[in-house]
Amino acid sequence: MSGSGATPGPGSSPAACRFAHYFVLCGIDADSGLEPDELAGENFDQSPLRRTFKSKVLAHYPQNIEWNPFDQDAVNMLCMPKGLSFRTQTDTRDPQFHSFIITREDGSRTYGFVLTFYEEVTSKPICTAMQTLYQMHNAEHSSSVYASSSCSMDSLASSIDEGDTTSLLKLQRYNSYDISRDTLYVSKSICLITPLPFMQACKKFLIQLYMAVTSQQPPPLPLESYIHNILYEVPLPPPGRSLKFYGVYEPVICQRPGPNELPLSDYPLREAFELLGLENLVQVFTCVLLEMQILLYSQDYQRLMTVAEGITTLLFPFQWQHVYVPILPASLLHFLDAPVPYLMGLQSKEGTDRSKLELPQEANLCFVDIDNHFIELPEEFPQFPNKVDFIQELSEVLFQFGIPPEGSLHCSENATKLKNLVLKDLVNDKKNGNVSANNISMYELLKGNETIARLQALAKRTGVTVEKMDLPASLGEKEKDLKLQCEEAELRDYQLNVQLREVFANRFTQMFADYEAFVIQTAQDMESWLTNREQMQNFDKASFLSDQPEPYLPFLSRFIETQMFATFIDNKIMSQWEEKDPLLRVFDSRIEKIRLYNVRAPTLRTSIYQKCSTLKEAAQSIEQRLMKMDHTAIHPHLLDMKIGQGKYEQGFFPKLQSDVLATGPTNNNRWVSRSATQRRKERLRQHSEHVGLDNDLREKYMQEARSLGKNLRQPKLSDLSPAVIAQTNWKFVEGLLKECRMKTKRMLVEKMGHEAVELGHGEANITGLEENTLIASLCDLLERIWSHGLQVKQGKSALWSHLIQFQDREEKQEHLAESPVALGPERRKSDSGVMLPTLRVSLIQDMRHIQNMSEIKTDVGRARAWIRLSLEKKLLSQHLKQLLSNQPLTKKLYKRYAFLRCEEEREQFLYHLLSLNAVDYFCFTSVFTTIMIPYRSVIIPIKKLSNAIITSNPWICVSGELGDTGVMPIPKNLLEMTFECQNLGKLTTVQIGHDNSGLLAKWLVDCVMVRNEITGHTYRFPCGRWLGKGIDDGSLERILIGELMASAADEDLVKQCRTPPQQKSPTTARRLSITSLTGKTPKPNAGQIQEGIGEAVNNIVKHFHKPEKERGSLTVLLCGENGLVAALEQVFHHGFKSARIFHKNVFIWDFIERAVAYFETTDQILDNEDDVLIQKSSCKTFCHYVNAINTAPRNIGKDGKFQILVCLGTRDRLLPQWIPLLAECPAITRMYEESALLRDHMTVNSLIRILQTIQDFTIVLEGSLIKGVDV
Repeated sequence: MSGSGATPGPGSSPAACRFAHYFVLCGIDADSGLEPDELAGENFDQSPLRRTFKSKVLAHYPQNIEWNPFDQDAVNMLCMPKGLSFRTQTDTRDPQFHSFIITREDGSRTYGFVLTFYEEVTSKPICTAMQTLYQMHNAEHSSSVYASSSCSMDSLASSIDEGDTTSLLKLQRYNSYDISRDTLYVSKSICLITPLPFMQACKKFLIQLYMAVTSQQPPPLPLESYIHNILYEVPLPPPGRSLKFYGVYEPVICQRPGPNELPLSDYPLREAFELLGLENLVQVFTCVLLEMQILLYSQDYQRLMTVAEGITTLLFPFQWQHVYVPILPASLLHFLDAPVPYLMGLQSKEGTDRSKLELPQEANLCFVDIDNHFIELPEEFPQFPNKVDFIQELSEVLFQFGIPPEGSLHCSENATKLKNLVLKDLVNDKKNGNVSANNISMYELLKGNETIARLQALAKRTGVTVEKMDLPASLGEKEKDLKLQCEEAELRDYQLNVQLREVFANRFTQMFADYEAFVIQTAQDMESWLTNREQMQNFDKASFLSDQPEPYLPFLSRFIETQMFATFIDNKIMSQWEEKDPLLRVFDSRIEKIRLYNVRAPTLRTSIYQKCSTLKEAAQSIEQRLMKMDHTAIHPHLLDMKIGQGKYEQGFFPKLQSDVLATGPTNNNRWVSRSATQRRKERLRQHSEHVGLDNDLREKYMQEARSLGKNLRQPKLSDLSPAVIAQTNWKFVEGLLKECRMKTKRMLVEKMGHEAVELGHGEANITGLEENTLIASLCDLLERIWSHGLQVKQGKSALWSHLIQFQDREEKQEHLAESPVALGPERRKSDSGVMLPTLRVSLIQDMRHIQNMSEIKTDVGRARAWIRLSLEKKLLSQHLKQLLSNQPLTKKLYKRYAFLRCEEEREQFLYHLLSLNAVDYFCFTSVFTTIMIPYRSVIIPIKKLSNAIITSNPWICVSGELGDTGVMPIPKNLLEMTFECQNLGKLTTVQIGHDNSGLLAKWLVDCVMVRNEITGHTYRFPCGRWLGKGIDDGSLERILIGELMASAADEDLVKQCRTPPQQKSPTTARRLSITSLTGKTPKPNAGQIQEGIGEAVNNIVKHFHKPEKERGSLTVLLCGENGLVAALEQVFHHGFKSARIFHKNVFIWDFIERAVAYFETTDQILDNEDDVLIQKSSCKTFCHYVNAINTAPRNIGKDGKFQILVCLGTRDRLLPQWIPLLAECPAITRMYEESALLRDHMTVNSLIRILQTIQDFTIVLEGSLIKGVDV
């Protein structure tokens, strides 16, 4: 699993330590002639010079290396991603440098560095073929040109005036090739393939080879000598050392970081920051961390590589785990269809803009247009923690190096800023890094040369501009003082690289300083761990998140779900049994360092931004390596060649002698120092240990354990037969199904765990935040499934566009059908026969709800809202099944290999989604808090005992966790009404009442039902009491507590697996037994009552121990069925003297009023004076509260008043003071029997102690409970 910085794979030959593995030459094969490159997206409208033709690998040396086999197709495709291109003497023919990367199945990488230049075509047949193509092309187009000015002969065509024949002739002259008049040139590439990305060194070496070819003087030695030298005689510099080797004209320097430094990265981050700008780069970096799909877009291949390698370098200690193709050859465009996270680079054709680019999926895409300094981010995108401070710290580093944080597209702006900082004569060209300062002296050497024009073009292309011919004297002196082995600009690039990377690495060391504490290590040995890897949780995510500062959570909760984080933790666990992953080793040592410096409690997290303190040291270590060379390779030397074969011809790359380049020297010990031999032994030892583990198991592990989409890290570049493409797609289908299984399982386990906790089993391990993260990743998975194998893309969300087309078809059919097939509204019957009409289950209706939400502006947003709504309604699987049941539509939209057309996988996928119906989600209600929602309410009276019609004016007020409706009058004698208001969230209480007017003003209400018409959630608010003066407790209004009813979908499920119901509101039976209809249920005994109080208080304490966002409704815990008010009512009812003696009902409130009357008339005297004062103040507040409740402008009955008193006493922490007062009050002997709980000292004391446990919490009461009571 070695990453970019790891050592090359084990190999017994010293060749494993060689600087370069292969030298490759690509170009036109004179024998096979001109073959159009169909795969590269051929456009035959273009003039022949602008078309692409197939290139070939003309030669590569050596033939093969066992541990890095030569992949001819891949190398050819990446050396010349566009195939061959032709030019004539009128075109610019500057050489271009780019690099590429090949990732193997196991994730290890090989780098390629390519210089492409133009060489004159000497083959007569090819020139003739080009001329013939032109004659055909001109014949086809001559007629159409006059007809329209939009002729597509390249971009020039559009600027021609229609009838202007002179400019037309010019165009044909520009766009033509005449064998007698023009010289034809064709592209050729020279390439080095290396195990490590020494980009600067390879670039210099290739540029010097090219200069040797174009220079008038033959090079000092045949080119074979230099190529043989770099292939066989130049070693890799050992870690922490620098190395000097020789190019054609001057030495080349490279250096490699030590074992405790950040891994090697030779791509100048300066360019990445200049190309994107700091803000954009941090945003793209965040997308990469969250494993979205990232598509880089630029005309310049090297820019694609620089940005891709730059950003992946900054991920330390994590590594990108998915498809990574920084340069996607034109023939592999179908890979953009991959329904997995990827980081790919696409070359933009001149003149094509972003809008013309057809991308299969954009719901989760981060599109980076490098050349235009512009990025498009996915929706629902969390910010990187401390982003503002982080950007500030980075911009300080950039400023020190004279780079504006907003980036710069034009060298001229930047040149002025760099004047004082860098050598006057070196200015950066944003494209291709720098070429050494010594090139300027090269230039002087060749001053009188004819090749000067060509060299100037080269110099310009590669980033050297020469303003003055004379070199400043100070430079020479400086070099003497410093003995710097490379020019200053390059050193500054190296220093900037390492300082920027240190700042990024420091963020992760701060953020994950205590990650080790949360790693779950359960397995005894590696084998058992590998076999059970999938079932095991290896990181305690919930505890880790609960430890983090609040602002970090949106980002961290998503990041710890990624593959790169999982792999990082896997590596940590594996390190008990085998050698630590190099990146992990460096990271752990940094955390150790932090611990030594900040002696802080390891678990105390802070969101205070801590800057990086290691910038100076990091820059110095590089400078020291570059000042003193540790190793120098053998000089290139004459080889044993056949005479006359290395013939030199200016401007042409010679045909190399393959026999001298095929193998290296027999003994290479001149550079093998002791450290190198030790290193080799070490590597062999590691290798044998590696092999020690059962190989099949390791293979299985590599392939599967860290799976999810990873089995396709790299498309196979070589074989593009339909069979291979089909197999690749099949792998995608399998991967998607597996991902769906894992995600739904995770969602279920987390949620089930949470519900079990509410019942008091186990511990909570999910937070709302985490739930939201899981749902967001489910939305992302569905988008990826829906965009796999699309025929034609429409809109940014594949799922939403499928839904829209389905909706159109259905609506057309509805119009055609004469009678709509609406289900006759089934009804939910209650005892009284008043009913709530059943909501129709309708996919289209749910879409309309989403379409009516003006808050959502994009298709991606609509698709996500629809998924959330369907999940909340437990209809996701059913809706998607209905959507896919329209087979003609699915066939029209999707190719045969698409996931949605694989019958069996699709069925399994829907089945996995169906399992989510086992739990309750409020993921729609809780996210879209500001939308308007229609509600329907029904009041159900008990008709047997009450008037069917009442003459008074009833009203209702519905409250939820997010607000209330305010008082709404109910139309007379209508028990059902609908109303619309802003989302109330989960409903908690209903206040219902009337104004007692008219003759028939008494009303016995069984319950109130309220339904959210969008989500279908129905709440029942039991009442079972009278509303009216002179009946029951004389109440004209009541506060009812709601319970969520099981949905119809649930009721089927309930039979098999019941999720525990949430806490109910007071039942009719209990309420009635307390009052008029006594004796229906057995009264609880003293033990049960005390247990009830303990339970109620315990629930409140548990409530406050949950994270704030998870707490749910406190109202239910206070006033619900087993709430505190109900429990205290039971205490006060115990031993209460029977009502029948007085021939009218007596309520607890009557006792409370008597106690108040007594307190107000007497001054009790106690022995201890302090006690007297405390007692007096308690009496005072008690009387004050009771009077405030009695005088409140509300028509609340006696039981309602008792409820308010208990709520206020709990809120203001007064209950424990009031209970003893009431127990001592003389009225108690008149109204309670001897055996009553309130007359037992021990019970009262234990009650006080229990109530004191909730005094530590801040209790906030819902407005509806205490409205109008002013204390």
